[in-house]
Amino acid sequence: MIELIPAIDLIEGKCVRLSQGDYDTKKVYGDPVEMARKMEQVGVKRLHLVDLDGAKSRHVVNEKVLREICSATSLTVDFGGGIKTQDDLDKVFDAGAAMATAGSIAVTSPATVYSWIETYGAERIVLGADVRDGKISINGWKEDSPVELMPFLNDYIRRGIRNILCTDISKDGMLQGPNIGLYKDIMQHFPECHLIASGGVSCEEDIRALEEAGIPAVVFGKAIYEGRIDLEKLIVKS
Repeated sequence: MIELIPAIDLIEGKCVRLSQGDYDTKKVYGDPVEMARKMEQVGVKRLHLVDLDGAKSRHVVNEKVLREICSATSLTVDFGGGIKTQDDLDKVFDAGAAMATAGSIAVTSPATVYSWIETYGAERIVLGADVRDGKISINGWKEDSPVELMPFLNDYIRRGIRNILCTDISKDGMLQGPNIGLYKDIMQHFPECHLIASGGVSCEEDIRALEEAGIPAVVFGKAIYEGRIDLEKLIVKS
């Protein structure tokens, strides 16, 4: 059974979605705390919360919203966006997040993330791998790094990381279907990882296709907000 993880992306404290990470395509969907409550009411257990302001500013910005969601629900929240320092990580965990996603920092300062793995345990760190043309993008997808995907994943898996959130940037927010070939390739190389596919999910059939391909988990958001996926019916079926 594929793990279903709805996503809430945050800009200025509001629930939004972008297309391909372009901030100029922002569409606002309302209050994130109320959104999280509704998700929990229909049976959601885990939430992926993304601080897009933080990703852009390179430090955690929407800590208040994280704290409010963790106080208002019993959802298991993994939080990403803008986590660059120990102070950022402390804020995220203090606010109630069960897991933190290390994305850009895992590229620019791997020694920092290695220390977090040792201190908090690999189970509390999600490795964020945002991919464009086979290489990792950083800082809110504004910059492309020279780091290639597979060696990047291999390095962290060797250090105990199992939770990997991989986003195909070209698919994200486009509602054109996920890059199943990419995720199958990752699973073939690293069958021990708990891969979370992200980007492009447009309907229930996309999720079923990922499940049939052996992908352990999926993050999706825009398809919920645009009414293409009935979250309650999907969870009942699962």
